[in-house]
Amino acid sequence: MNEEVEFILDTTKEAMSNAIAHLEKELRAIRAGKATPAMLANVMVDYYGSQTPLSQVANVNTPDPRTIAIQPWEKNMLQPIEKAIMVANLGFNPMNNGDIIMINVPPLTEERRIGLAKQAKAEAEHAKVGIRNARKDANNDIKKTDISDDLKKDSELDVQNLTDSFVKVIEEKLAIKEKEIMTV
Repeated sequence: MNEEVEFILDTTKEAMSNAIAHLEKELRAIRAGKATPAMLANVMVDYYGSQTPLSQVANVNTPDPRTIAIQPWEKNMLQPIEKAIMVANLGFNPMNNGDIIMINVPPLTEERRIGLAKQAKAEAEHAKVGIRNARKDANNDIKKTDISDDLKKDSELDVQNLTDSFVKVIEEKLAIKEKEIMTV
């Protein structure tokens, strides 16, 4: 195989891997009934004038499947953390006891589960679009190369096989997440 085509395939594989990594990050943020620190991953706290991720100003853990405990490293950060959680509009009601902030994660309603499953499907679809765009770019790059038509066809087939394998991974990840969401 020619070096140029190898480079195109490597670049395509990297782009497709990035789409999968992004999907995994988005799926982690979709809560599936049990509390996880990832639920608060996007919460930004006003830390002495700059917006800082919650995980950098406090220890976030889950003592049980329905509770998130947030232990700030500085006691004066309790109020800003509480405010940041409210501003993030995650549907949580933080309770500040003076030392730590506790969040009770309510069980999901059937309607909410269906909505979250749709959200997971939408994220999977975004990832598939990313995969298909990477395939299109690779095929366009292959067409521009100075190689024989047979090699071009073989290379395009390699790209399609790569695409199929990555789409299969997306389908598997979506099925796992949907099962997790729909399990009561």
